[in-house]
Amino acid sequence: MRDSGLKEKDRIVTVLVIFIVLLAGVAASAGIFSGSGPGSFEIESVRGETVQIYGKGIYKHMSADVAPQGIAQDVVTLFIGIPLLLIVFWQTRKGSLRARFLLAGVLGYFLVTYLFYLVMGMYNALFLVYAALLGLSFHAFSLVMISLGSLDLQQLFTERTPHKAAGAFLMIDAVLIGALWLQIVVPPLLDGTIIPLQVEHYTTLIVQGLDLGLLLPLAFVAGWLFYRKKPFGYLLAPVYLGFLSLMMTALVAKIIGMGILGQNIIPVIFIIPAITLISVYLLVKTLKVIKP
Repeated sequence: MRDSGLKEKDRIVTVLVIFIVLLAGVAASAGIFSGSGPGSFEIESVRGETVQIYGKGIYKHMSADVAPQGIAQDVVTLFIGIPLLLIVFWQTRKGSLRARFLLAGVLGYFLVTYLFYLVMGMYNALFLVYAALLGLSFHAFSLVMISLGSLDLQQLFTERTPHKAAGAFLMIDAVLIGALWLQIVVPPLLDGTIIPLQVEHYTTLIVQGLDLGLLLPLAFVAGWLFYRKKPFGYLLAPVYLGFLSLMMTALVAKIIGMGILGQNIIPVIFIIPAITLISVYLLVKTLKVIKP
């Protein structure tokens, strides 16, 4: 019964992954290659601030600071995320447990990416595509996590598992990113202006809010449980490392894009790639010790 249930979940995940690949390909391609529009122009936000609007392509109503970041992430999604999803999915179908962990992490990347696109991106023709990708990714991610959670994971990891290094890294990363976001949010609260300049013409700080409320606490808990060799840590930490490696790669691409546009990217151009390399290294180290 257990094997038949797992096979049924895998069949459902197969269908979900196929649709994720197709729709993400459409969404990312539209972000990269669409270019119609009047070009950059200025508007006054409801808060009385002047905001430079990108004015081109599917992101033409996004700010000139944020739209290029979306395009950079689309490049990573199209040329790294989708091929990686196909590779790890194929290896999962062949029975690789290591690939199943990585599959969950990659699906987590698509889930978080299109959650951000849906709630932060200014309304455009791809709204239903973003909504579909969010739903497909959520259900595929959930099914893969359930399949992993049904295993005795502690018995599948060897004594060479980098519990302390990976666990400490996840906790430190959560604290550092949290401190970075608080540097944006707290000063306006103290000086009475309340709203940071980074809000621009958007409703709120979406990325910072979801990070502080959801993703960073999850990273810290996953790191703590893995550091302490707790059962749930064996599930959360490897998956989060997979998600983080791909998401940080997208962040590196965003920083490079900002640099090309002439924005100041010091010191993040050194810090973010370093975090990316560490997360990839620890991911590989963690997956290698899983028993076949």
